[in-house]
Amino acid sequence: MRAIIIGAGQVGYQVAKYLTLEGVEVVIIDKDENKLRELVEELDVAVVHGEGGDPQVLKAAEADTADLLLAVTNSDETNMIACLLAKAMFNIKRRIARIRNPDYFFNKVLLSKEYLDIDPAINPELEVAHAIVRLLEIPFASEVIEFERGKILILAYKIPSKSFLIGEKLRDLSSYFRNRFIIGFIVRDEQVIVPRGDNHLEEGDLIYLPVLRDNVEEVARILGVSEITTKNVMIMGGGRVGYYVASFIEDKMRVKIIEKKPERCQFLSQHLKKSLILCGDGTDKELLLQENIRDMDAFVAVSDNEELNIMACLLAKRLGVRRVIAIVNKSEYLPLAHHLGIESVLNPRLLTASLILRYIRKGEILSLTAIADHKAEIMEIELNYRSSLINKTLEEIKFPKGSLVGIIKRGEEIIIPKGKDILQAKDRIIMFVLSRAIKDLEKLLK
Repeated sequence: MRAIIIGAGQVGYQVAKYLTLEGVEVVIIDKDENKLRELVEELDVAVVHGEGGDPQVLKAAEADTADLLLAVTNSDETNMIACLLAKAMFNIKRRIARIRNPDYFFNKVLLSKEYLDIDPAINPELEVAHAIVRLLEIPFASEVIEFERGKILILAYKIPSKSFLIGEKLRDLSSYFRNRFIIGFIVRDEQVIVPRGDNHLEEGDLIYLPVLRDNVEEVARILGVSEITTKNVMIMGGGRVGYYVASFIEDKMRVKIIEKKPERCQFLSQHLKKSLILCGDGTDKELLLQENIRDMDAFVAVSDNEELNIMACLLAKRLGVRRVIAIVNKSEYLPLAHHLGIESVLNPRLLTASLILRYIRKGEILSLTAIADHKAEIMEIELNYRSSLINKTLEEIKFPKGSLVGIIKRGEEIIIPKGKDILQAKDRIIMFVLSRAIKDLEKLLK
């Protein structure tokens, strides 16, 4: 497989890193020579200096031999032109573009097969907004990943102090779990562990749980979580992300938005039906107290300033808000934000990169989500009739060390697996896999 990536920013870097690990030949195009020089030092990629929407630059990148073009520059217009050239001049079969402007993104005619034929177009702000909404709907989770159109969820849950789970071996917890979920990953001190029965849990561990959406409340009770509803939300930042979040939740939650710019406040007032718009500074303690921040179930900081987002969340926690969510664009700030006690920190660029990877499918792998800086992945796999895994129990199959089956979906039936379960053709299985075990798993799937 040969892929061309236009844009050497964080999204382009993360996708290139994944593809090169999978043995894909990658060419990266960018106008910034310094970024290209850094990429060549870190990754096994070819680079071309130039404008991604220039036919001569694409020709220099040998676009006529590419299987995939990914356009992720900061310019929607450049991304769309590159995809159009990829289709019209170079016949590249798969074209993916990052498109932020809603006037472009929601224009189905423009993106249709008859015109640009971009499949898919990805809107980072919209994806971040959906991720925030999932966290508000399931507030005890640090991260929520959807599979099977939301019927299956992967919940990341941080073990709090005084949890009954601390110190317990996993094999001794099965009676508590009641076959409602298993633990797919443990993330501890930036290390990812695929657990076995003799592993134990520690305070601060981040555990990933595959659960059915219908079982979320029961899982919360099992974990000892007393409150899983969000009624009152304060959002700092009325940009696209803040607007999308408010529009998604204002019919079921009470929403207040704090935005500095008067013209943006006017836009929000005109386009949101029930949200209360406050023109002011989200880090102003007096304003927050005046607006009853202590009554808020969640505080969401989504301004364009990540340092401000972190500061606002820390202030909100100090003023009594239990749940805070922040957008942080600089990946080097993510560990700091977590260390400071911000439960959920979203990086739009990493989220976009992970989403793109879900569309780059290989064989039986339908989709994947990378976690923990690509140290591990959660994969959805469909077993075809030729698969060597069919008609075998999970105990019989020698899955690679560092991998675990989390859920089996058979038709409309969803199974939390046990060793005696037998895999069948057309089963869809969700697997937890360390990055170092992926190649061995792909060999097993052939």
